[in-house]
Amino acid sequence: MAEIDKPSNTKTGSAIRKISSKPVLVVFFILINIIVIAATAAAEFGNSENAAELSEVHINWWLLIPAALCFIAAITCEIHKYVVMMREMSHRKDFDRKHARNVARRTVLLGKYYDNITPAAIGGQPFQIYYMHKNGRLPNGLATTIPIMGMVSGQIGFLIIAALCFLFGSLSINNAALIGTACFGLLFYAFWPVLIMIATFLPKGAKELITIIVKGLAKIHIVKDEKKAIEKTEYEVDEYAKSVRKILKTKGLFAKTILLSIGFNSLIAMIPFFVLTAFGGEVDFLPCFVTTVAVTSAVYFIPTPGNAGAAEGTFFIVFSALTAGYVFWAMLVWRFFSYYIYILMGPIIYAKMHFAKKKGKKLNANQTPTT
Repeated sequence: MAEIDKPSNTKTGSAIRKISSKPVLVVFFILINIIVIAATAAAEFGNSENAAELSEVHINWWLLIPAALCFIAAITCEIHKYVVMMREMSHRKDFDRKHARNVARRTVLLGKYYDNITPAAIGGQPFQIYYMHKNGRLPNGLATTIPIMGMVSGQIGFLIIAALCFLFGSLSINNAALIGTACFGLLFYAFWPVLIMIATFLPKGAKELITIIVKGLAKIHIVKDEKKAIEKTEYEVDEYAKSVRKILKTKGLFAKTILLSIGFNSLIAMIPFFVLTAFGGEVDFLPCFVTTVAVTSAVYFIPTPGNAGAAEGTFFIVFSALTAGYVFWAMLVWRFFSYYIYILMGPIIYAKMHFAKKKGKKLNANQTPTT
């Protein structure tokens, strides 16, 4: 975390400056993303022998409108979460809502972009911290705190949805193997946010838990340097816990971030239902929603970018309600909303940022000095 607090020293920050400052790099960056999308799509959906001809597929196109609206509403929730945190934590009387919304939008969308092109989604948060340091107009520390809390609240929001689905909706799906895998994935996913919350309220208990876990991993030779691993983990958890404590100092803010995160995750989990119905699938909303949450939980521990490979195979459970020839096209549409759209948005936003910066320099150069 110490390196992250100095954006000028981060590799992510250096790459962003180089990309945004030179038009040749912007074009190259866009081309690279097109190649990445094409290669990933070919790997995921290249085996389309059983897919029906697109001209023969009957799609209720109007039912894809709710899917698109769910995506837009989900992103709006996430952007608003960042605006709320920026507004309520900065305590500035001259708070610029328009600027905050622009910063929040780019922070969210480019964060999602980096999450989806890096293994285990490790790239999003460093970028978000760098970008907010440079553009957020925030007091020291908040540019780090807000992205951290954005991630933690998002994880907690999904955990709440998944817990409710498994407690009250698991009977709506007849797949014990899926539920078992989903519970394992959820435990893996829950470890970090739960550890952070323990460190927030019971710091001594968190340190004892970290020591026990690291010693256990050392015994099975996963961890080589036990002491170093304990110190590093304690430091990182403590940094995250500090961010949570800062959020808790503002009354009601923690609850708002969790509610907006629940909204984001719920809306994203609704998209497969509308895609399925658009392709003629006869499914009920609740079983489809619960299955989507379960499958999402099941692939969380897969470290590939965007869970590529595992997501398609596992989500076949959701889309198996369709006839064989339609599954390919329905899953391709779903992957667009859940993965490819973020990769497409990345270079588009970078291009807009570059041309806006270029336009601003031109306007400044053309201004006549006043006397």
